[in-house]
Amino acid sequence: MAEATTQFTQITSSGLNSIASLTDSLSDELDSLEETTPISFPIRPPSLVAVQELAYWREPKKSGLVFGGSLLVLFALATCSAISVVSYVLLAVLCVTITFRVYKSVIQAVQKSDEGHPFKKLMDRDITISPQKFRKHMDYALTHINRGLVEARRLILVEDVVDSLKLAGVMWLLTYIGAVFNGITILILADILFFSTPLLYEKNKAIIDRYITLARSRLETKLTKLHDKLPGAVKRSKAE
Repeated sequence: MAEATTQFTQITSSGLNSIASLTDSLSDELDSLEETTPISFPIRPPSLVAVQELAYWREPKKSGLVFGGSLLVLFALATCSAISVVSYVLLAVLCVTITFRVYKSVIQAVQKSDEGHPFKKLMDRDITISPQKFRKHMDYALTHINRGLVEARRLILVEDVVDSLKLAGVMWLLTYIGAVFNGITILILADILFFSTPLLYEKNKAIIDRYITLARSRLETKLTKLHDKLPGAVKRSKAE
């Protein structure tokens, strides 16, 4: 009976070892497949969700900090060069971190405590970008770049006359905007609109949607009339 029990134990242990080795090999194969398998589309990076939360003021403190900081940097760029702005920002950050580091060192020396580096949690945090994450974001960006190139070719080479006329009208309006505002002013206005328009739209969605639908219907009516006045050869090329 003891011999049978010993043989059963040996068989069971060998079976468990083989199962464990098989599990390890399968996990290695799955890891290799994750590294080599292309990423499916469409991809929505997590950073897009964070941007939406900032625009809709889901966390008012964080949105206010980003909004105020971005406006401060843009106003600084409007008065100083980019090199000066970057230098002053880094100097300000270094003044704060060095002062805090010296202050904590003095406090630890007086109190004879051993708290360590005050920025240890931030220094231990992993801020590196993994190859998988980098490839994911690059594939996402490449998809939109290719889509934009195809759309630009379609508009510039006049595949659809009406769509190309829309682009020409937008570019014509931008010439007037560029004559009135410079690049930094446009960025400041875009920053203000980015942090104000989504919140206003969310609070007045019904009214804004009604006016947008009315304006879109009128625009489509005018474009339809314009398309009906086009020569027959242009209509045939569009149909092809």
